[in-house]
Amino acid sequence: MISSRVWIWIGWVTVFLTATVLLRVFRDSVDTIPPVLIYLLMILGGSVSGGRALGFTLMFAGFVSIDFFFQVPYDRFSVGKPLDWLVLLSFLTTAAVTTHLVTQERERAAEAARKTDEVAALGSVLAAVSHDLRTPLTTITALAQAGVARGDPSARAIEEEANRLSRLVADLLDLSRLRGGALPLHPELNTAEDLVGAAVRQTAGLFGDRPLETRVDLSEPALVGRFDFVQSLRILSNLLGNAAHHTPPASPVELSVQRQGGTLAFAVADRGPGVAAAERERIFEPFYRPAGAPADGGGRVGLGLAIARRLAELQGGTVDYAPRPGGGSVFTLRLPTGDGRK
Repeated sequence: MISSRVWIWIGWVTVFLTATVLLRVFRDSVDTIPPVLIYLLMILGGSVSGGRALGFTLMFAGFVSIDFFFQVPYDRFSVGKPLDWLVLLSFLTTAAVTTHLVTQERERAAEAARKTDEVAALGSVLAAVSHDLRTPLTTITALAQAGVARGDPSARAIEEEANRLSRLVADLLDLSRLRGGALPLHPELNTAEDLVGAAVRQTAGLFGDRPLETRVDLSEPALVGRFDFVQSLRILSNLLGNAAHHTPPASPVELSVQRQGGTLAFAVADRGPGVAAAERERIFEPFYRPAGAPADGGGRVGLGLAIARRLAELQGGTVDYAPRPGGGSVFTLRLPTGDGRK
């Protein structure tokens, strides 16, 4: 059985020989330009379909054919005029560059397709595993709650661990939905004050003795944005919880919101250890944990920031990181305003 790659080579060699014969028949009525252009087109096609090796093979074959068949004196390896060298060298250079660029882009496209397939496969696995885990976790939680009601001292710990795993499973499922475009969002007009208030109430139990200071720009009647309230609340609560986890005791966390051009900027600033320059984008990758980060019992496996950024992007917004002057971090959620002003 002849492989498809061999058939591609056979096909292009046949095309090359056929074109050379036809061009040779009419060479007395044309100059060197038509053979050069035709060979370049064949080199381009061969590089796209057969790769770098076929492209360079057609290039050298074309170089030899132009010199032997289409430059005076004909049917000899010689150059009759100084400008003929320029034609040959120009052909060789153009063909080599074309072959390299085409095959490079071909390889990049193949790599991108491979990564897309891997992401799709991972999403399917995450969705399947997350779905299968939800039923036993629900059962474990119910049994633990019954144990708590009976006064079982270990039931509370079991319930907490089951709840932690349930949150992890929910994050895994949402990550797979986000990657597959299956998590619907419904942007509509909402005020920044309502979002800030809801986020503060939702995360109140996470701060302990750490003060949470809020600051809303009241220079305008109301800061109105167009965003999905539930998912934006999830993003902002995630950023606040992250700040509470990394901020030293008694150190305040600041939540501010202001208009910046066509966006509402919700900034969460803390006095934690900050993020090293080399890791400031990687922290938004799923499952990434900074080098040397201590393990903790909060169920943090590196999904929160990845989900937060993706949820923001699906609404036309962003989540980014910046070092805080004087030490610490500033995570900023930007969402579109509701009036279309820039």
